[in-house]
Amino acid sequence: MKQVRNKLLILFWTLLLVALLLVVLFETETLSSGLWTGQLTAEFLCRCFMEVLTLAGVWLALRLMHFQKVHADLMQRKEAALGKWATLRLLLLELPMVVNTLLYYMYMQTTYGYMAIIALLALPFVYPSKSRCQDEVEEEKIEKERVGDVKEEEDAKP
Repeated sequence: MKQVRNKLLILFWTLLLVALLLVVLFETETLSSGLWTGQLTAEFLCRCFMEVLTLAGVWLALRLMHFQKVHADLMQRKEAALGKWATLRLLLLELPMVVNTLLYYMYMQTTYGYMAIIALLALPFVYPSKSRCQDEVEEEKIEKERVGDVKEEEDAKP
């Protein structure tokens, strides 16, 4: 479990630092910003694609471990499955964040900056802490949550 968590932490911090490095390089004018500002059609298509990708990625990353197929895999293969699914979850959040950061500076369009911030704000909910890694491969806690959800739904019915 420790090796899987260390790999996840490396991925988490590496992609976060890449986004921060991009910000520093563009803000210090080491890299030129606004190079693609005249390409309106490409900007529109890119913005539409990144909006869908970012918002769908955030939703999927936050719900991923609750899908039945993923949950069953986590219960059977534990560490191997955790490495696979938690890596996917981090990539769903951090890759669009890095791309949106880059596109913000290339187009100088605030939409990309806001989408990068949305992904950044979702990161604490998937931080690969020791307790989170253990909780995601334990049957009891997740089953209790599901039973609690079912009871709440039954109680809400008239």
